[in-house]
Amino acid sequence: MKLVILIPCYNEEETITAVIRRIPKDLTHIDEVITLVVDDGSNDRTVALAKEAGALVISHSQNRGVGSAFTTGLQAALSMGAGIMVNIDADGQFSPDEIPLLIAPILTKQADFVSGDRFADPNGKIRKPKNMPTIKYYGNLWMAKLISLLSKHRFTDVSCGFRAYSREAMLWLNLSGKFTYTQESFLDFAYKGLNIKTVSVQVKYFPERESKVASNLFQYMVRTMKIILRSYRDYSPMRFFGWLGLIPFVLGLAAGIFMLIFYINNGSFTPYKFVGIASIYLISMAILFWIVGLLADMFMRIRSNQEKLLYYEKKRQHSEDTIISSENDSRS
Repeated sequence: MKLVILIPCYNEEETITAVIRRIPKDLTHIDEVITLVVDDGSNDRTVALAKEAGALVISHSQNRGVGSAFTTGLQAALSMGAGIMVNIDADGQFSPDEIPLLIAPILTKQADFVSGDRFADPNGKIRKPKNMPTIKYYGNLWMAKLISLLSKHRFTDVSCGFRAYSREAMLWLNLSGKFTYTQESFLDFAYKGLNIKTVSVQVKYFPERESKVASNLFQYMVRTMKIILRSYRDYSPMRFFGWLGLIPFVLGLAAGIFMLIFYINNGSFTPYKFVGIASIYLISMAILFWIVGLLADMFMRIRSNQEKLLYYEKKRQHSEDTIISSENDSRS
């Protein structure tokens, strides 16, 4: 079993060496541990220090976002023949010593995807991490409730950057968001029926350090919500467009009932003709949303088949990559 530790990073020269050197190399049921750093266009000494610490490094020519860095690392881990991949932040917030906690459910076949939970202790009690800004804490809990509602699962933390993936999960995972990957992964796995598990992990927040992903909380929320809504639209189009159509339908129906009652009592639509026009417009809009939902549901079935084809193609391709890599290693 080969384990790849993926560390996406951008300008982390102060912490990258310590994170890499703390990664455990001797793990039960793991034959080889590879540390892979994906540099997302850093302009400091991150790359040089990562190589000095013994990590493999893949670099982007410019900053593309943590979601793109994660996808690059995911493809590389598959090509290396990884049986498990763990991604961990490069800023030292999470302890590499807890990697065995994340991979244990995968090794015992209890989960395909395991995410760290910063807010629930081992007994399930909700806690606020020390030094975490209050607005970010409640924002994360709100986001977890939203993902729980959309995925029909119960989660308390869907934004943690410390998580583990089985090879099956890596092969099935297809992400579209370049900005971030954390919440979208939960939706993708949930809709595909993979086993998801969360485990309590420790996290350190440094008051003097600003998050590179969520430095502007409002912008982060807006960009993240776009990714979530797109995922929900693509995986549950009938529910998505059904709810969009329900609102104008209810308003239009109420306006129509009002006009009907007014006409029965007065024998005329005057002076509320505009209400009748609005009623027709709103009900037509609702019907249009529902038609779009039906069409999108048809396309979703096509997408589902394409996802299966992509899964088998990736499985075939990366199996060949692993064979070639093994042959090259034996020759060297």
